Amino acid sequence: MALLTIGAFARAARLSPKALRLYDELGLLRPAAVDPATGYRFYDPAQLDRARLVAWLRRLGMPLADIREVCDLPGPAAAERIGAYWAQVVAETAARGQLASFLVDYLSGKGSSMSDTTPTLGIRYAARTDAGKSRPRNQDTAYAGSRLLAVADGMGADGGERASAAAVEALKSLEDAAVAAGDLLNVLAEAATAAEGAVRDAADGDAGTTLTALVWSGAQLGLVHIGDSRAYVLRDGELFQITTDHTYVQSLVESGQLSADEAASHPQRALLVQALTGTGAIGAPDLSLHEALAGDRYLLCSDGVSAVVPGEALRGALAGGASPDDVADELVRLAYEFGAPDNIACVVADVVTL
Repeated sequence: MALLTIGAFARAARLSPKALRLYDELGLLRPAAVDPATGYRFYDPAQLDRARLVAWLRRLGMPLADIREVCDLPGPAAAERIGAYWAQVVAETAARGQLASFLVDYLSGKGSSMSDTTPTLGIRYAARTDAGKSRPRNQDTAYAGSRLLAVADGMGADGGERASAAAVEALKSLEDAAVAAGDLLNVLAEAATAAEGAVRDAADGDAGTTLTALVWSGAQLGLVHIGDSRAYVLRDGELFQITTDHTYVQSLVESGQLSADEAASHPQRALLVQALTGTGAIGAPDLSLHEALAGDRYLLCSDGVSAVVPGEALRGALAGGASPDDVADELVRLAYEFGAPDNIACVVADVVTL
């Protein structure tokens, strides 16, 4: 069968030539042939299915790096990956939808009906931190309480432990604050500013820290996140990462220049592009709302866990049915089993109906 010009192929696939050139550069959809003299691209009609799949996944909002991985999977595995991605989107959309309903009611003078229809949830929790095998001191901080969960990973030759402790301490006032669901984002923004100031005062500008924390309000939880510590949720047996690493390598993954597997072994995978440094110069934390469901299990951890323990072992430990205390102990044990080259911090919390 004759090859199609880029223009003809673009029309058949309902893509623009510009999109096809981008997908070629990212390795998503290579042309079947390229004219050596003009550089003009030609495509095989058999490539139309892949081109259409790419276009559909883009319409779903899936990042290009994830699309490349999905396209290279066999059909059943690709379907499972798409289903997991969409389940995460639905959960996040539901949380935003509840906030929108609250704001519509509030601003129209009707008040919020959310408290009448949403069950009150609470958490059972455990926190652990450990220096690991190789570090001379522990710069990680972990905290768990009835309304606040937090992990911070300090950095800097001197003062990293003070920076991480100060950032978490700045959030502890949220334990005693009755925060309405509609106020969570504002409260988190103020808490993030306070944490930045606390790091400045504690570390004198010579150190910094990551910070990942969850604050609970009824069936809603607010997330504040900066750096490469992570938050996960285990829901119906599936493990979802609900934070994005603020690293140089992750920025390459999101732009499609690296795959997730390539990023895992990249020599600069720990290079942060955002952190709390006390100067406000290295980015602002991500703030988001999420819907909590009874039966959810949340994990917050530093990269001393997430970068060391393989994903399947991590999911297995969380899905095993043990208590938060036992799971936290198991995660520390697993980090040691896989070398424990870094400080270790983790918080495990189960969502329960009160």
